[in-house]
Amino acid sequence: MTKRHLALFDLDHTLLPLDSDFEWGEFTIRLGWCDATEFKRRNAEYFEHYRAGTLDIHDYVRFATQAIREQGPAKAEAAHAQFMAQVIHPALKPQALDLVRQHQGAGHEVLIVTATNDFVTRPIAARFGVSELIAVQLERLADGRVTGEIVGTPSARHGKVKRMNEWLAARSLDWADVESTFYTDSMNDLALLEKVTHPVATNPDPKLRALAQERGWRILDLFPESP
Repeated sequence: MTKRHLALFDLDHTLLPLDSDFEWGEFTIRLGWCDATEFKRRNAEYFEHYRAGTLDIHDYVRFATQAIREQGPAKAEAAHAQFMAQVIHPALKPQALDLVRQHQGAGHEVLIVTATNDFVTRPIAARFGVSELIAVQLERLADGRVTGEIVGTPSARHGKVKRMNEWLAARSLDWADVESTFYTDSMNDLALLEKVTHPVATNPDPKLRALAQERGWRILDLFPESP
């Protein structure tokens, strides 16, 4: 029996040549929703912790969602539509869209598996034509307001494997039942890279590039023009 093929994609710096979470924070500064100096300092600090693999994601999500918690769901959604138009759409690259479509055209099930929260990423996943999104799930009240807390396991580092395990189990599947490809730029995703059938270091950071070369993993430079 032919196995189901899953194509898993990280989002930031993998399908996008930017970090959507970081850019959303910068966008809220331009909206005047937070103190520019202090927010920029803390946002950059958290970003460096993420790159170093030392991020406290619960603390970060409380920080990152403060503006939308204060503004409320309606203003937050309207602002996100502006964010999509002004920041995300101009950053979309045809080679990234084509890669997703190639997998879809081959009959593969495509998932985006990201450590960024679902408020920021669900409209981006939809723009890529991907309905299956595994992201950091924000806790929401009945009226749609986010609380700043996370529901379940955050999809970061080893949490991506746990969330994928849950996704498979919900469909009565195991890793042995699927052939899987995972594209990511970051050493933060090493646990999932080691779990899948076909790991692909995509626009990899220097550490991941070196490891991919050592292990003979495929290296894909999707955005060779990007820094």
